[in-house]
Amino acid sequence: MIRISVPAHLRTLAKIPEHEVLVDVDGTATQRTVLDALEARYPALRGCVRDHDTKKRRAFIRFYACEEDLSNEGIDDPLPVEVISGEEPYMIVGAMAGG
Repeated sequence: MIRISVPAHLRTLAKIPEHEVLVDVDGTATQRTVLDALEARYPALRGCVRDHDTKKRRAFIRFYACEEDLSNEGIDDPLPVEVISGEEPYMIVGAMAGG
């Protein structure tokens, strides 16, 4: 099971009561398979984290694991072992912009 930390505004939208959710991923745990599993479990999030059609990650959403920014990493690269084992969460974070 993969732990996913979901930001408050997306938890409200999808009616997720807890800070983290657990998803089961078939095959290799990558950002793509984790986001696929999250959107399958919480359909209200479709189009919020990734574009509906292209499945590209949204610009103002960042992705972290093990204190590293994975936002620019390959979407099909395997996630860190600590995330796969459930030790560490895969974190979805709303980015801040402006000055």
